[in-house]
Amino acid sequence: MNATPGAWRELGGLLRRADFRRLFGVRLTGQFGDGVFQAALAGSVLFNPDRQTEPVAVAFGFAVLLLPYSLLGPFTGILLDRYPRRNVLVWANVTRSVVLVGVAAVLWAGGRTWPFLLLALIAVAVNRFILGGLSAGMPHVARNRELITANAFSPTAGTVVLTIGVGAAVGLRSVVDAGDLGYAVVLLVASAAYLISAVLAGRFPVAALGPDRDDPTARLETVGSVVRGMVAGVRHLSERRAAAFALLTVGLGRIGFGVTTLALLLLYRNTLDGGGMFPSGDTGLGQVVLATGLGAGLAALVTPGVVRRISRRTWMTALLILLAVVWPVIVAVPTTAVVVAVALVGGWASQGIKIIVDAAVQSEVDDVYRGRVFALYDMLFNVCVVTGLLIAAFGLPDSGRSWPVFLGLGVGHLVLAAWVARWTDRLGWSRVSAVTPPARVFFDSSGREPGPD
Repeated sequence: MNATPGAWRELGGLLRRADFRRLFGVRLTGQFGDGVFQAALAGSVLFNPDRQTEPVAVAFGFAVLLLPYSLLGPFTGILLDRYPRRNVLVWANVTRSVVLVGVAAVLWAGGRTWPFLLLALIAVAVNRFILGGLSAGMPHVARNRELITANAFSPTAGTVVLTIGVGAAVGLRSVVDAGDLGYAVVLLVASAAYLISAVLAGRFPVAALGPDRDDPTARLETVGSVVRGMVAGVRHLSERRAAAFALLTVGLGRIGFGVTTLALLLLYRNTLDGGGMFPSGDTGLGQVVLATGLGAGLAALVTPGVVRRISRRTWMTALLILLAVVWPVIVAVPTTAVVVAVALVGGWASQGIKIIVDAAVQSEVDDVYRGRVFALYDMLFNVCVVTGLLIAAFGLPDSGRSWPVFLGLGVGHLVLAAWVARWTDRLGWSRVSAVTPPARVFFDSSGREPGPD
């Protein structure tokens, strides 16, 4: 990646390992389904001729889908740290597959928006078990020193496949039907992808993805003990300052993600006039998603090589400054071609930051706490994304263009960049050697370092 021999060797070693390939397949099939599902969810609410929704209603709809998981999150983390993560991945995929059949049935029957959103809420909540399980299980299929490369390759490839799923959904919907019927068919495709992901996860041995400690008595948790367990996870995170700082940095950055998400929806629905290679409407919005995924793919190619040459602090600071500069361009030059280009750069910078953060959390946090910490990670993401959506809902006009909002977004990213540049020196982020995760090694049940099958 970035043409560095060390990164390419690490990637080759990862891909030769059957357990890594299997977990990679679980991610790809599941995230393809996520892309199809998200396209159907957004399109059925925003661009569906059978129903149109105002910006504030869209923001509150996202809040309904995301915030309840903030209450579910602690229990998700405990589950991932108490039960075999392989089983969680299997049954969570089966559950969301069944739920999406229900969502499709509601749409097919021309159902009302709230039953549709309620079922979608269940599907989104279940998805968090899967994303947390994939992240918590990664150190069981990759050596600790390979986590930067593994996090550059696997989650980023998942993001790219998610965008392919979005494109597939847009194409399928245009062929089948433009209304509720078309979106119902699209949802059935997502359901099938989730079933395939469940089958792939089921091929792992039960204990292959952890947790390392098997404590059957801990499975009979009361609400109080779950809360105490989550507090222990927070306490553990507070003792791992590098991981805690990384989570806070990327979480605050997601406020900007929420703002730009709603702004782009409004721009493509109400403002932009496109044609030729860069259309407007839901097709043009699909191009934005694809461009974001391509940017994420580029981040996977660039990040491992860069972080072997410069410090994490320097690279994260540069990416935050880039985001501060690029987002206001949407207001200055509101054309579909420019917006797609901005999405490409924004996807690249955002994913580069996330790759560094994921590896930092995975390497710094002990395995018995990892599920809870990644549950906190998702909770922080959700709250910050919804905060950004609400800022946009009340601060943006119907056109999606607002200089105060986008300049504020730029200033916010500059402040965050200055924060990273100033304070991470105390965490050792100023040293190039701090880029690579600490030289701890995870062993399998036989006591051997995991290696090629």
